[in-house]
Amino acid sequence: MSIFFNAFHAPLGAHSSFTLGCKGRSGGLGLEMGTPACENVYIGLENRDNEKFKLLPFFEYEESESYRYDHDSTLNDEDKKNESFISVFKDSSISRDFKTGSDTWSAEDLTFKILSAPVTAVDPTTSSVEEQMFTYCPGVLVELIIDNRECSKERKAVFGYTPRNSTDSLNIIHDLPLGYKGLAKGRSTGIFTNDKDAIPASGFSAEDIIKEEIRENYNFGLGTTGLLQFKVPPKSKKSFKIAITFFRDGIVTSGEETSYWYSRFFKTISSVGIYALNNFNKYKQLTADIDKDFDSPKLNSAQRFQLAHSIRSYFGSTQLLDWDNSPFWVVNEGEYRMMNTFDLTVDQIFFELKQNPWTVKNELDMFVKRYSYVDKLHFPGEENIYDGGISFTHDMGRENHISRPEYSTYEQFGLKGCFSHMTHEQLINWVLCGALYIKKTGDINWLKDNKVIFEACLDSMLQRDNPDPKKRNGIMSLDSSRTLNGAEITTYDSLDESLGQSRNNLYMAVKSWAAYISMETLLDGLRSVTCKEQAVKAAITIESHFNNEGYIPAIMGESCDSKIIPAIEGLVFPYYLGMFESVSETGQYGSLIKVLKEHFNNVLKKGICLYNDNGWKLSSSADNSWLSKIYLCQYVAREILDIKTPATGVDADNAHMMWLLKKENLPYAWSDQMKSGVAHGSLYYPRGVTSILWLDEA
Repeated sequence: MSIFFNAFHAPLGAHSSFTLGCKGRSGGLGLEMGTPACENVYIGLENRDNEKFKLLPFFEYEESESYRYDHDSTLNDEDKKNESFISVFKDSSISRDFKTGSDTWSAEDLTFKILSAPVTAVDPTTSSVEEQMFTYCPGVLVELIIDNRECSKERKAVFGYTPRNSTDSLNIIHDLPLGYKGLAKGRSTGIFTNDKDAIPASGFSAEDIIKEEIRENYNFGLGTTGLLQFKVPPKSKKSFKIAITFFRDGIVTSGEETSYWYSRFFKTISSVGIYALNNFNKYKQLTADIDKDFDSPKLNSAQRFQLAHSIRSYFGSTQLLDWDNSPFWVVNEGEYRMMNTFDLTVDQIFFELKQNPWTVKNELDMFVKRYSYVDKLHFPGEENIYDGGISFTHDMGRENHISRPEYSTYEQFGLKGCFSHMTHEQLINWVLCGALYIKKTGDINWLKDNKVIFEACLDSMLQRDNPDPKKRNGIMSLDSSRTLNGAEITTYDSLDESLGQSRNNLYMAVKSWAAYISMETLLDGLRSVTCKEQAVKAAITIESHFNNEGYIPAIMGESCDSKIIPAIEGLVFPYYLGMFESVSETGQYGSLIKVLKEHFNNVLKKGICLYNDNGWKLSSSADNSWLSKIYLCQYVAREILDIKTPATGVDADNAHMMWLLKKENLPYAWSDQMKSGVAHGSLYYPRGVTSILWLDEA
């Protein structure tokens, strides 16, 4: 198992990450990026017996920029490498302790500990200024510890980077308060320390800086690399505090003008570094608390790894923006950077409700206010002549562009596959998210304010079942006019029709059933009765397609005969709402639960929905499996259906961990879509926080 995988180290709400862990030039300080920054990062220490340095292997050799200026140089590339003052620690001497709150690298006399930012986003409308500053400070703290107790000479240690992807130059910051030192790439990324003896330096390369003997040359204006240099006295052990900072002030989005919420409190990148360092001990204690909270003994080591990895990736995608003096919470969709993709929101909600429920309300309100619409409907091959109803867009924008009202950036018209509309799925996603939010918070006022929306959602679901009440069967049968004469899709857009087609889809049918029984408890009178009737119809319809081979076809009543694991996915919602009787084999819907349980047991087999390595294959007919959905379905299988076997537990966990640790996947931190265990899409992704459900298992 490799320890050299990239992981996020991200401040909350700043859409930035100090990514580190994969060998070579593959990490660095990334601001508003859907990929690693691919910068050289230098973390190292002077040798005991000579003036050369050993560094952790997070850089690639690059010739000094000076060779481009000095045309009289006669050294060839091999000579340049041979004269190097820099080498890397041997792999055998490097260890890593990777947790949710901390990520610690050790090599010989060097320890490099990265501390996590807060994992709970405080509500800006109810919290103090100090609470907001501490939570949303756009920085990551590091502790560099050098043990020089067995050496009788003073040694130097270094930390720095070579910025990329910017037109801004790297420079030493000279106007800091006494005792603070720092370098920054323009106003966007920087590194700071409050060690009084530290020396910041810029140069053409890390080696040029290390070899430089004239201190005044540390201020070299053409330098492309920046280092903080530390002195460690002989026979001593010393710890250095470092802040890695990110900053964007002013308007940061188009479409609508918003700024980062943190820019209310921090006016320069230097002020970020100073604040973070001044609160170093408080952040360090928080890191220990986070490790304690999430490093649960209930989880096996593969689960703990995946939980920590996915939580970190989620935070790297978060943005808290200031929109007309109101907070606007955004989760960017990993490498795609779509903003608040709704079919991610419905999966990430279990994490957000645990950590910061106000963000769910914020997202739902924005979907109603700006990203809801009303459509017409059609049966397959017919005209759009039927009234539809309310639904919601796939997302709210992309790459800092807030999309126009009622439209997403993803969805196109007239399609049947990828990039078509997800009208029905987003409709039931709003219902389910709203119900979960009310259950978690008890926010009755929000329910009162939005009861009319729930009623509109019910009417819309009824129409999408069938405009004729006598012909309704509880599941979706009509497509939105936004597809023109095409067809709607689901969140599983890159799979085949087994999970990609929305109409008559088994996965969607169970989620629709869950939406009906969720609304049954929220609405009154005849509305509640209608929800109950529709839930019963949906259950009967689903059960009726259970065949003699012991499974339900992925697309019911059509030609697709694939077997799918996410048939059970929708059970998570009533269970999380505390509606335990509804998902019990002895309850009102017991027949449905028994059928789904038998279906799952019959498809979770090698050659069907189980890979040879014991990893889960979501569809028997598509080699594209998503870890976030697997985590969720594992929870349903074990906790709700009580199927606790190696295939649903440790065997699968180990297989999925090893997917993330395949060589091809290491640079992209936590990724979602896997083809035979190799990341195919959804790289650098936030949705893996469905793994938070594991902590709730009995």
